[in-house]
Amino acid sequence: FTISLNICKTKEKLLSLLSLNLLVFWFTELKEIVFIIQSQSNSFHSKRAEDLKRDILKQAADLGKELPTVLLIHQMNGHEGAWTILPLMRDFSVTYGRNSSWIFFCEEDTRIQVVKLLETLGRFDGSKEWFLGKALYDEESTIIHHYAFAENPTVFKFPDFAAGWALSIPLVNKLAKKLKSEPLKSDFTIDLKHEIALYIWQKGEGPHLTPVPEFCTYDVNSYKVDHCATTFSNFLPLCGEPVKKEDVFVAVKTCQKFHGDRIPVVKQTWEREAALIEYYSDYADISIPTIDLGIPNTDRGHCGKTFAILERFLNHSSSRTPWLVIVDDDTLISIFRLRKLLSCYDANEPVFLGERYGYGLGTGGYSYITGGGGMVFSRIAVQKLLASKCQCYSMDAPDDMVLGMCFSGLGIPITHSPLFHQARPMDYPKGYLSHQIPVSFHKHWNIDPVKVYFTWLAPNTEESLNGKKVGYNREDL
Repeated sequence: FTISLNICKTKEKLLSLLSLNLLVFWFTELKEIVFIIQSQSNSFHSKRAEDLKRDILKQAADLGKELPTVLLIHQMNGHEGAWTILPLMRDFSVTYGRNSSWIFFCEEDTRIQVVKLLETLGRFDGSKEWFLGKALYDEESTIIHHYAFAENPTVFKFPDFAAGWALSIPLVNKLAKKLKSEPLKSDFTIDLKHEIALYIWQKGEGPHLTPVPEFCTYDVNSYKVDHCATTFSNFLPLCGEPVKKEDVFVAVKTCQKFHGDRIPVVKQTWEREAALIEYYSDYADISIPTIDLGIPNTDRGHCGKTFAILERFLNHSSSRTPWLVIVDDDTLISIFRLRKLLSCYDANEPVFLGERYGYGLGTGGYSYITGGGGMVFSRIAVQKLLASKCQCYSMDAPDDMVLGMCFSGLGIPITHSPLFHQARPMDYPKGYLSHQIPVSFHKHWNIDPVKVYFTWLAPNTEESLNGKKVGYNREDL
């Protein structure tokens, strides 16, 4: 019995020492992780990113170990396309390729438990090529992914950036080498997380995304987070009182052929949320009413119409109205939520806000706010734009891209919010939308737009419609 007891005590000591040694191993590995925060230069976003950086470094300091490198992407090398990540791979390889094991990417609202992250990455051999993240997938082929994997879109997994994602240094070095010999070819950046996964996969020659259950998007206060190395602040930002209704001017672009089907949807759904709203068309219809700007309708682009709206807002609306929102007639938007979101932005700064796309960012190019999800301007941004004399190269030029080019030339960065959406709810993975409180969606194709609005965007999950309470299940959409 005594011998047995001594053996048990010896085993306990060995296990204790082994556990301690593992912890030391994980902690010494901390300096081999490079943290990249997907930050933005706007004052609201840069502060949030700085707060996250301080939190990561504080956790590291509390462990008593050498601090890791934490970088804010908007401060890196002045590259317009830094946010698209791939143009930075060669820099990552040169700077960190020898003394680091992992590059870990996260968003400004990602929350990281450093010890658990170390434990999680410690399960993977950092000398091999790894692409780690929380897996998303399309349930059906979608326009924003160019209908990729149309036969079975569920087979291709891509990371949810909100949960954080990681590349091992051997994979970073491989990507850097490929980018040196084969520059990026794609003109457009639409859904970065999908496009990065496609580039890494290389039609089967590179690694697939490895799903990591410890990379989570649950809210930090959720009962589900015990195992999580990362969580996500999945709430609508609110920085004080929402801006007043009268501080947001809404401009709806339309044309005569859509007066009968699209405008009634706006009036049945979100128009009631707007105190100041005008409809701009190629035909004056007093029943709506619409305003004819004297700009003929074009089948595409609408640049002339959009610049006429900007000029009208600056010169004919109240100078006390600090915010302008331009939407399409098939945009579904929550002005109620937008007013909350705008409380976080300084109207005295040049703000151009919405869902960010990119054009030609691998070789220069510029970022732009895609128009369908809604484009938000501070008055000072409109003033600077029109004073610059930057203008449409043709009446039917793509207005959102011309605006991106103009603001880029002015040195005014566009500000991205993933809460604006260029497409319909069904065009995004359910897992991606599950941690969002969306501000907008776009398009009426093959959906009931009224149902989509009351399901996803109405101020309450149940709204009164024609005197009846209606509630819809998001899973149906």
